[in-house]
Amino acid sequence: MTAATVTWVVGAGGLLGRQLVRRLRDRGHEVVTVHIPWQDRDASAAALRDGFAELLARSGGGEWNIAWCAGAGVVASSPEVLKEEGETYSRFLRHLADQQDLGARGAFFLASSAGGLYAGSSDRPPFTEDSEPRPLAPYGQLKLAMEQELSELSRATGMPAFIGRIANLYGPGQNVNKPQGLVSHLCKAHLTGQPLSIYVPLDTLRDYLLVTDCAAMVTAGLEDVRRVARAAADPVVVKVLASGRGTSIGALIAESRRVFRRRPRIVLGSSPLASVQPRDIRLRSVRWPELDCYARSTLAAGIASTARELGRQRVS
Repeated sequence: MTAATVTWVVGAGGLLGRQLVRRLRDRGHEVVTVHIPWQDRDASAAALRDGFAELLARSGGGEWNIAWCAGAGVVASSPEVLKEEGETYSRFLRHLADQQDLGARGAFFLASSAGGLYAGSSDRPPFTEDSEPRPLAPYGQLKLAMEQELSELSRATGMPAFIGRIANLYGPGQNVNKPQGLVSHLCKAHLTGQPLSIYVPLDTLRDYLLVTDCAAMVTAGLEDVRRVARAAADPVVVKVLASGRGTSIGALIAESRRVFRRRPRIVLGSSPLASVQPRDIRLRSVRWPELDCYARSTLAAGIASTARELGRQRVS
């Protein structure tokens, strides 16, 4: 990515989007952010078209990037909500397909979900880019469909596509009103004294990636995706973005106790969603190893930074 490359971060107000904007600007890149009224299908489509027009104008005929970090859906979201999200994305990709010089000027990053994709995989963990995606829940099915749509557009036009299959993302800025983000909810329980309900076994294994590390990985990837795509002779580059460390929920709780110096209040329960939460989603990347060095933060440091940010928000 040259100094003249302009990047539009779609979903700039979300967990990853906010940190990606900050990281890109710290690196001296020009960034476009546009408010998208996601609740209104037609208004969001219009805003996305306007945002792309601004990106083209700001790039002045040079290279541009789109980083799609948007997505209100979670594993617990209804199929109707996820369908709406998918249709908005598909509509925008169709708009992109009508543009000229996509392969010569553009590159696209998609924030996907490793947990959603590999939940039903018959391969043995740790899962890699070569593991077969097999989603169990509509959320994972949506992410896989989004990957496939982008891959088709990329190969049809030559536009480099960087698909990041992201581990359990956490850190400063996570919305604790969403039913996701165990680390953030552990921090909230510590700050408020409220008990935290956990609906899966404590030996459940996940890979936890601090959002600032992820933003650094995405930024480095966008800076190099054109070269990597040319070297691979395929415009689609899939990369697992993860810490490479499997951590059980029991170990995560123990780590939070060491950070906070007191035992969190935990309530064990049950939920129908447990059926789409496999015991083991450890991750390991076997591609584009240059990016892995950015996943350097310890879990303790990540928990502490998340708690500090929630404390500043006076979360309740």
